Amino acid sequence: MQYARPAELKDALKLLTNGHWDILAGGTDFYPALGEDKPKNDILDITAIDSLRGVTEKVDHWRIGPLTTWTDIVALALPTCFDALKQAAIEVGSKQIQNQATIAGNLCNASPAADGVPALLILDAEIELTGANSTRQMPLSEFIAGNRQTELASDELLTAIIIPRMSATGTSAFHKLGSRRYLVISIVMSAVRLLKGPLGEVMTASVSVGACSAVAQRVPALEQALIAQPFDQGLADLISADQFTHLTPIDDIRAPANYRNWAMQESVRRAIRSCVEAV
Repeated sequence: MQYARPAELKDALKLLTNGHWDILAGGTDFYPALGEDKPKNDILDITAIDSLRGVTEKVDHWRIGPLTTWTDIVALALPTCFDALKQAAIEVGSKQIQNQATIAGNLCNASPAADGVPALLILDAEIELTGANSTRQMPLSEFIAGNRQTELASDELLTAIIIPRMSATGTSAFHKLGSRRYLVISIVMSAVRLLKGPLGEVMTASVSVGACSAVAQRVPALEQALIAQPFDQGLADLISADQFTHLTPIDDIRAPANYRNWAMQESVRRAIRSCVEAV
């Protein structure tokens, strides 16, 4: 087994063109997944590549580096549209996990209950994937292809999460339901972003739900129902069960499907109320 820890992105990408490498960033998913086993592939540790850290504001977008930790996200002064992401960040495991775990690791692990995904979906996040000879970009909703499945090729690294400027508006909120407040996998989670118009109406509405399907998903029927409605607590009353029929909650040890069907509506309702209260 080989272990490599390059300091430059180009060197990491060159290594990926040969052999079978497992990417090591925060390691908070990587090591627990091994259990008592040894790594089967070579290990490419990208933690020394400083260019992959931090959040920067560009003319037409925000750029989040893949090695940015959840603690970094919480500490940064970001617009209120990022509040849902910050609220998700403080519920990703313990403080120790938040200090170590990276935002890209949360996405590449592709768990249906990944806390960061709903909060990024409401921001229309795009994923930048870089190989030795090319760079491509795709919506986060397409990058995560299924339970523990992504579109990341073996010779690529996730090099940025891109938030379009036009989506970096409004207020947002995240709500997570688990068997206890912290250190728990989500039963249901939701994220909402609302933009208030000049006449006191909803101009933009983005809603997503996680842990109720193989991949966290937006709720377009509810989003449409919210548009042009008065920006007040009455928005929460516009939720109906038929808006969530594209989701596929399952029975598991954490909760039965029928409970999740009810809980996801209540979770979104609470997130909407939080957005309204924040304005």
